[in-house]
Amino acid sequence: MHTWRKVSAHAKAPVALTIGNFDGVHLGHQAILSRLKDTANRLGLPACVMTFEPHPREFFAPDQAPARLTSLREKLTCLIQLEIDCIHICRFNYEFARITPERFITHILNQELHVRWLLVGDDFRFGAGRAGDTAMLQALSVENNFTVEVMASVNIDDQRVSSTAIRQALANGNLEQARILLGRPYSISGRVIDGDKLGKQLGFPTANIQLKHNRPPLSGIFVVSVYGANPSSPTIPLPGVASLGVRPTIHENGKPVLEVHLFDFNNEIYGQHLQVDFLHKLRSEEKYADINTLVHQIEKDVAQAKEFFMTTPVHFNSMCGAL
Repeated sequence: MHTWRKVSAHAKAPVALTIGNFDGVHLGHQAILSRLKDTANRLGLPACVMTFEPHPREFFAPDQAPARLTSLREKLTCLIQLEIDCIHICRFNYEFARITPERFITHILNQELHVRWLLVGDDFRFGAGRAGDTAMLQALSVENNFTVEVMASVNIDDQRVSSTAIRQALANGNLEQARILLGRPYSISGRVIDGDKLGKQLGFPTANIQLKHNRPPLSGIFVVSVYGANPSSPTIPLPGVASLGVRPTIHENGKPVLEVHLFDFNNEIYGQHLQVDFLHKLRSEEKYADINTLVHQIEKDVAQAKEFFMTTPVHFNSMCGAL
């Protein structure tokens, strides 16, 4: 698998390509990628993906952009696990944003990437001002030496599978709905970094997971499974409880922090890369009158999380682990 961080004469052979942000790599994305791989194999072409960094909406209006479901690393891990042959990561900047739809087709798709088969979703737009659409692609495809296939959206129980729908489910604390649309539990991965050691002082030591973005798509107290804490068995998850939020009892204006308490676990894991699967929301964040009240609530959270594992079938991650 090749990963290229810009579009510039890297492709030396014809390719089959699909284009998108692929945030979350959910079941709708997976259907597109499956169709891409099947056709690429039939045509004897590499299966390639073009994606963007940052997300165009983050570039144009960072304060209004939606929360990310996956970091770039997490997204690439998913694409690699799905056996995509090559990934073009286009840096989305002012220069790229000014490319006209016509030039995108003739210069990038035809001349630089040598696309011979292109798969896009039915809502695909491209080029400056999002002026390009599937009709333009199909109109200009023959003279630019490629064919176009437009894939319809994937629906589950009459709901369109989309990153927006998953964000909404997570914001509402509906982790089961998010799992259904993703095809796996929602997860966040990151390196264990130094924290303020408050959890240890309170009797509940935690791993502080580095967040790649300051606006995670969910917040609260959760039952979690954690991969990577045991280097000798990285594919075996450990049970725990996690807090994702600004910790209002501790800080007046804190930034989001992901802290995970693993049950009956005392190993040193600073610097390790963990994946946290969110299985069930216990409650929203609250500001307590004092530390003793907070400790009492943490005890309840831990007890409820342990009961969850004893009474509820757990859906473990089947793909897209970031370890």
